[in-house]
Amino acid sequence: MNYTVPPNTKIGHVHLKVSDIGKALTFYKDLLGFTITQSYGTSAVFLSAGGYHHHIALNTWYSQNGKPSPASSVGLFHAAIVYSTRKELAMITRRILESNYPITGAADHGVSEAIYLNDPDGNGIELYWDKPHDKWPIDAEGNLQMISDPLNINLLLEELS
Repeated sequence: MNYTVPPNTKIGHVHLKVSDIGKALTFYKDLLGFTITQSYGTSAVFLSAGGYHHHIALNTWYSQNGKPSPASSVGLFHAAIVYSTRKELAMITRRILESNYPITGAADHGVSEAIYLNDPDGNGIELYWDKPHDKWPIDAEGNLQMISDPLNINLLLEELS
């Protein structure tokens, strides 16, 4: 039986194992700006943007003081956080740069522009905004042609001028 996920389906949240809740909160709450919606003692915390119950959950249930997974092992490549506008992406990019937090990459994917970084436990995080659908690169046959070109961060930051 063939099945296709309904078109309005969304990925609701990401739940990460972390080594230290405090270090993780410094990244997700203090740097990225998510709000705590609930804590379970010192072993788990739920964070949100805009009052949703949670977009990101963090726990140390099996990972307290653990080491990051090797890059060559299986697991999460990255979690992606989508911003509504290019200006919002520029704002968080400026915040990251001003905090001297390391950016691991920046790309123009044709359909989106993205900034990449790792959280304190080495989990990959993509911060991006989607370009308008009518600007997406489509070939002559109507197929989406995503790319991975370098993103000019200085040009992105001009959104704030």
